[in-house]
Amino acid sequence: MSFKEQVEKGLDAVKEASHRSAADGERIKREVAGDEMTPGEKVGSALNQAKETVLAEVDKAKRQTR
Repeated sequence: MSFKEQVEKGLDAVKEASHRSAADGERIKREVAGDEMTPGEKVGSALNQAKETVLAEVDKAKRQTR
């Protein structure tokens, strides 16, 4: 594996971790705020969590195929 490939794999891992952290943050935000959030805010948070999870999986797939 070349140095460039190693760097790209490392960047994919960092991006994946970042997206997973953001997804966890959205979940925790809903748990903590709970009833204080409007239904619209809860839906928006859930959609952001789903988006971040998908992005994390994309980065994981990129990393595994390199």
